[in-house]
Amino acid sequence: MARVGGGDVEIGGLPAPAGDPRQRVIAADDSLDDDGKPRRTGTVWTASAHVITAVIGSGVLSLPWSVAQLGWVAGPVTLLLFALITYYTSVLLGDCYRSEDAVTGKRNYTYMEAVGSLLGKGQVWFCGLCQYVNLVGTAIGYTITASISAAALYKANCFHSKGHSADCGVYTTMYMVVFGISQIVFSQLPNLHEMAWLSILAAVMSFSYATIGVGLSLAQTITGPTGKTTIGGTQIGVDVTSAQKIWLTLQALGNIAFAYSYSMVLIEIQDTVKAPPAENKTMRKANLMGVSTTTAFYMLCGCLGYSAFGNDAPGNMLTGFGFYEPYWLIDFANVCIVVHLVGAYQVYCQPIYAAVESWAAGRWPNSEFVVRQYYPFSGKFSLNMFRLVWRTAFVIVSTVLAISLPFFNDILGLLGALGFWPLTVYFPVEMYISQSKMKKYSRKWVALQTLSFACFVVTVAVTVASIQGITQSLKNYVPFKTKL
Repeated sequence: MARVGGGDVEIGGLPAPAGDPRQRVIAADDSLDDDGKPRRTGTVWTASAHVITAVIGSGVLSLPWSVAQLGWVAGPVTLLLFALITYYTSVLLGDCYRSEDAVTGKRNYTYMEAVGSLLGKGQVWFCGLCQYVNLVGTAIGYTITASISAAALYKANCFHSKGHSADCGVYTTMYMVVFGISQIVFSQLPNLHEMAWLSILAAVMSFSYATIGVGLSLAQTITGPTGKTTIGGTQIGVDVTSAQKIWLTLQALGNIAFAYSYSMVLIEIQDTVKAPPAENKTMRKANLMGVSTTTAFYMLCGCLGYSAFGNDAPGNMLTGFGFYEPYWLIDFANVCIVVHLVGAYQVYCQPIYAAVESWAAGRWPNSEFVVRQYYPFSGKFSLNMFRLVWRTAFVIVSTVLAISLPFFNDILGLLGALGFWPLTVYFPVEMYISQSKMKKYSRKWVALQTLSFACFVVTVAVTVASIQGITQSLKNYVPFKTKL
């Protein structure tokens, strides 16, 4: 069996001689990449689409509420600070896609593989726990958000026909089930390489509903009435108690952290990018385009949303019904949210699928159920029985968990906290230090460790606050009977 690796061809486990005709045949095969796998075709544009799809998600809808907890000064500053941290650590992580050397080193196909190559197996378990808990949590969060937006379609039309004071409450369980069924279908797409079209569509949808949110907030700010805004956000003794102010401020930080989280899928996105040019250079441009574009929308959504609603900003700007009219535009925005989250769900779940299926193939390499591929549609699409059963089971479980814990802001805050320090800051910093062989206690080493420690403190505080929020929500919660 022949394979490509490091520029040489191995035949029967030994390198083929330099003049061997088999060397020339395989070297001339343009369909193979430098590791013998099918050639990647991703560009800075497709990578940017994946990044935007991963970044702009349900988090954008909570930003007016988050800015309302922080106020006119701390709100925008916090958004910019998280953007800068996310971009900087994403650049560090992109340089660790290849081990030893960012341009010519061995490729790492997943986040965990990069951690194992650069930090050793001892860190892989911690990374896997953080990454997969966050990815599963994101799948649950996206199911909640998509169902809320779908239910908002009914409510918007109900309010339009019956008046804003009508009882238009609707249970969200049915919408979660429908979203789950759609994900069972899309989950049969083998990998991210097959999903560039879905990410591009989802990115267009995210631009659309973010733009609508900005436009409606701007119109409300200009025409009124608007809510009361303050320098420090919600006021102690007027809007909240002193204890509530602390908890809600920390939860707002978690919501903002979640809005920027995508590092856990960055390596997988980078693995779709063709080379040359070097993948880290392409990904640096994609990160800049993705983070700067989303930050512009985040600033507009957060600040204009706060300007429109004031300290009473709803937890979800498009489903909290701060806006009632034009109802058709709100309907369109919520349709865009649902379509976007269908794609974003897949971007976040593909690493989970790949990890389990890779493990199963290694554990049972001779099992037809695990490894055999069927081609029912003239070779254009492969079907695997293990993939069908396992991915379907995963979607069902995540949907049931979403139905059981439908707390939008609290869940987003907890997910943001759990993923921010370890996946966005700690591992990229430690891998970069290891790969660059940075001298301990050097000026840059101290700066990077200081950044990591500061983000760790924020993560701990936000985690405690989010758990407190979920605990409070559970006091009045009746399972499977959540109304929007």
